[in-house]
Amino acid sequence: MELIKHAASVIIGFASGLVVAGAVYAFITIVGVVPRLAQKTGTKHRIKVYESALALGGIFGTVAGIVSFYIPIGPVGIVILGLANGIFVGCLAMSLAEVLNVIPIFTRRARLQRGLFFLVLAIALGKLAGALLYFLVPGFFDTGNM
Repeated sequence: MELIKHAASVIIGFASGLVVAGAVYAFITIVGVVPRLAQKTGTKHRIKVYESALALGGIFGTVAGIVSFYIPIGPVGIVILGLANGIFVGCLAMSLAEVLNVIPIFTRRARLQRGLFFLVLAIALGKLAGALLYFLVPGFFDTGNM
């Protein structure tokens, strides 16, 4: 019975990770960070390099979150990684700001005029409930309580 519980946990965790990773990369694709960055820097011929770096960074970040290891990079390496992270977040934020005009177009094409309020409200209430549970109920999101 314990083996079934562990197997189910592995399957659910793997499936959840696939869904979250797919959503993150779909979001990055929809926002258009890579093509916009290549256009602004005049390096359209290097889009494959950008895409590969993004995918490898996601894989490395996932492995780093699961496996505990140490790479001695020193203070200079920390500054370089922090700068790279800041550049990525800045590019993502600017791309999101440019794409915000897509939301009204999407709602018109999907004919969500009547239910849009409830959709946004449901998302906000779900985030509120998750935040309250996380901060007010110690240990709620530990694996033993799921």
